Amino acid sequence: MSLDLLAYGAFFLTMALTYAIICLGLNVQWGMTGLFNVGIAAFVAVGAYTSAILTTPETADRFGGFDLPIVVGWMGAALVSGALSWAVGALTIRLRADYLAIATFGVAVTVQLCVLNLQSVTGGSFGIGFIPRPFASLQEDALLFSLANCGVMALVVLVLYLGLQHLARSPWGRVLRAIREDETAAQALGKRPSHFRLQAFTVGGAIMGLAGAAQAHFIGFIAPDNYMPILTFQVWAMLIVGGAGNNRGAIAGAILVWGLWALSAALVSSFVPPQDQARAAALQIVAIGVGLCLMLLLRPRGLFGETSPLSRLGGTKR
Repeated sequence: MSLDLLAYGAFFLTMALTYAIICLGLNVQWGMTGLFNVGIAAFVAVGAYTSAILTTPETADRFGGFDLPIVVGWMGAALVSGALSWAVGALTIRLRADYLAIATFGVAVTVQLCVLNLQSVTGGSFGIGFIPRPFASLQEDALLFSLANCGVMALVVLVLYLGLQHLARSPWGRVLRAIREDETAAQALGKRPSHFRLQAFTVGGAIMGLAGAAQAHFIGFIAPDNYMPILTFQVWAMLIVGGAGNNRGAIAGAILVWGLWALSAALVSSFVPPQDQARAAALQIVAIGVGLCLMLLLRPRGLFGETSPLSRLGGTKR
């Protein structure tokens, strides 16, 4: 039994770390730059489908089947999602706050409809299966398979964390924060806010695409229902709970909120009759919403919220 629990713990942590990668991408956009992106599901979906098309075996009724290595699929996912982010950003990056949110939400709906209807490319509502999984040769040993996948995801998160920490402390990162706090002042110092905002939006989108590819290969199957707006809600809740502007907070928030999501699902399956479980699944969203409200009331900056220079001087906290 203890081995089964350990295998489940590794599985849980692997899924949580894929969400942590998405949170790190959103933290570049919102936490560092103040870009209100509610189209997260679109960039995750593009990454997942790109990697699936590149790495799956040949299929007669669907484009793709290039059977390339998983690493190539992950790199392709980041590049294609980054390219989409750049294209979307080039058109919308001058929008502010709720206007940018509306535009990115429209992108998410458009992508979701495309993956649903372009059956010759995405498999339509049937999705794409037989996506190669890392360490597939270890699948007969559930514990070893889960631990190996968890180790890979932990390594990816660690590399991203260290890289983003370096960027945050670099002149580039300081410019992003300056734009977030006072765009007019940053512009007066000779910086071009639109260029830096576009760069941050592109980097964040590429990271989200990488996360989508990682999820696809870990699960082995993707479908349009995986990329509904609820995914965007989950990721935003994770970043708010962990603390926007802090990469540690993005990772911690992802693990905590995913844990709450998994716990609420287990409670629903245990205490709700089978015929009512489909409707009772909405309680998971309620649980996250209640947790989010409590966090905003008790710790408005999240678990590891960023402290602004003003707060260190006795001023307000972001």
